Amino acid sequence: MGTKLRFAYNTNGASNHRLEDAVNLIAEAGYDGIALTLDHHHLDPFAPNWETQANQLAVRLKNLGLGNVIETGARYLLDFRHKHEPTLLNPDPDGRARRIEFLERAIDIAAILHSETVSFWAGIPQANVDQHEAWRWLEEGIAKVCVYGKTRGVSISLEPEPGMLVEKLSEYARLKSLNPSLQLALDLGHCLVTQDMEPAEAIIHYADQIGTISIEDMKRGIHVHLPFGEGDMDVPGVLAALNTIEFQKLICVELSRESPRAHQAIPEAICFLQATEKNMATEKNMATEKNMATST
Repeated sequence: MGTKLRFAYNTNGASNHRLEDAVNLIAEAGYDGIALTLDHHHLDPFAPNWETQANQLAVRLKNLGLGNVIETGARYLLDFRHKHEPTLLNPDPDGRARRIEFLERAIDIAAILHSETVSFWAGIPQANVDQHEAWRWLEEGIAKVCVYGKTRGVSISLEPEPGMLVEKLSEYARLKSLNPSLQLALDLGHCLVTQDMEPAEAIIHYADQIGTISIEDMKRGIHVHLPFGEGDMDVPGVLAALNTIEFQKLICVELSRESPRAHQAIPEAICFLQATEKNMATEKNMATEKNMATST
């Protein structure tokens, strides 16, 4: 099967658990890492002792042999009244600055945790915001974040998100051309929603630009993260593509809606992935034996 694939679980799928307990569940299930969604209850980046928390977590992850990526999609961390606001597209300069401050703090935490990357998304333009202006603000914000990432030695990855200003892979490519260091946070389920490229095709096409991958099941055209087996994701196909490019970074299971049953969803997901890998290996061996028998 080539390079051993490394699976992680996103802590936004364990939001009812303390971070320490979520990490324990993920480690016990046999994952290789975590995707840490910074939030008010999971290493609050604005807490007075955030640095102490980050250093303690770094030790914990090292002792458990877990890698990590940082994810910045918390819903109400910056504004308890408005989901995901302020973004890099906020019409208020102070709002945009607040988002940049958060992303820079995420980068600081990533430097402490030796994270593989920090992932983020563009955001949704507010009503009456001109598209050209929104793109200008986004480009300015990303440029600042990329520069800060370089100073801290941290990889930065943009995630195309359905319904946001950047939702398709081609829109990521536009921003990549302006910021060569910008990596792609590829959510395979989102490919099924936007349908601009098949998940396995996207893996092959963007192989040298991927900073991290999110995986889950999802139905075509419907942006709902589902447990494996409940949607249209060709899991064997995407795992085969990841093996083809010899992907060595974390592949992060993202099931935020499964938080109420995280104690079950966490082991279920990796069991499904491992069973799929085993079946693929068995089929490959059978095909090899058949070819050998035919050639003789």
